[in-house]
This record gives sequence, structure tokens and C-alpha cells, in this order.
Amino acid sequence: MIRKIIHIDEEKCNGCGLCAKACHEGAIDIISGKARLARENFCDGLGDCLPNCPAGAITFEEREAPEYDAVAVERAKVSREMMSRGIQWPLQVKLVPVNAAFFEGADILLAADCTAYAYARMHEDFMRGRVTLIACPKLDGVDYSVKLGQIFAVNDVKSVTLVRMEVPCCGGLVRMAQEALRLSGKDIPLEVVTVSRAGEIAGMRE
Repeated sequence: MIRKIIHIDEEKCNGCGLCAKACHEGAIDIISGKARLARENFCDGLGDCLPNCPAGAITFEEREAPEYDAVAVERAKVSREMMSRGIQWPLQVKLVPVNAAFFEGADILLAADCTAYAYARMHEDFMRGRVTLIACPKLDGVDYSVKLGQIFAVNDVKSVTLVRMEVPCCGGLVRMAQEALRLSGKDIPLEVVTVSRAGEIAGMRE
């Protein structure tokens, strides 16, 4: 449909983030130091972000765009409120619904079961601000590739951080995540963090 929607000139944008904070719908993200309209269906076309841009990088335009999705916006607001209060259940991949409200616009933490007990700063360093999913590729006896792929495909997932132990069986969780991203058809950033047997960060890679 043709409708009024904002346009962000990335050449003018200085990456201050004021527009993202002013957007009550959560349509704007700061990506690689620039503001971007990450979710067109979240933009209501009212322009709360315009007065907050000191660089004059935001204007209105009329063009083909998805219809404003008030339901998805509300789901995302509920998700952000839950995350700010540290509320999320279930955590296990096998129990979580594919279309849970807290996935909308979320950064996901996919963690091997042991990591929360092996790494003392798990909450502070990884869980805070992320939707947490836990699984054990060895003991669960389930390949979660398809379910994770569905979660990534039907929700607006911003990033995935995977925390694993350095033991070989945890490699299965990495393979599941990689296959899930392939199945989703989306280019979602994946960062893998390895925790050593001594409870220290042994390595990080993208």
C-alpha cells in the first residue's frame, strides 16, 4: 500500500540515537552507527522522531510500505516491558512457543544449560536485555534446528548470542543455530561465546 512513512538520510545521520528513543513504536534501530528504519510496519507515519533529529536527517515520504501493524507494535512493547523487569518464561527451547510475544524485536541469548552455572557473571554479561533460551544438545536428544528456524523466521529477531561450554558436545548447539538461521532465510547476526571448564570466557567469534 502507498502511505506516509519516514525516510532517514544516512549521510546526514550522526548516529546520536535520539530518534530511536523518541520512537514509541520501536521502528528505528541504530545499526553500524546510523539510524535505520528497521521495521517499516512499526512506523505509524506520525513522526515523533522528526523534532528529535539534530542533523535534519529524517523526513516524510509517501511510498509503497507495509501497513502499520498496531498488534505487532503492542506485542513488542509488552516484550520490552517484560525484559526490563526480567520476566520471561519458559526458557527451555523445547517448551517455548514459536510466536511468544517476547521474541518481537528481541536480541536472543541461546545458552547451553551448563553455562549459567559455570560462568558466574551470566546474568550481568549475557542475559540482561536479551530473551534467554536454554538447551543441552547432548541430554535433550532433540535437534532444535527446525524450531529455532521457525522462531527466527516468524519473529523480528535482531541478533543471536550463543554461549556454549568448550566441551565437544556443545558444538551441536552451534550447528543447530547455524542451520536454524539458514532455514529462516534471514541474515541475523550470530555471535558464539565459549566458556572454559574453569568458568572463564575462552573465546568469542561471529
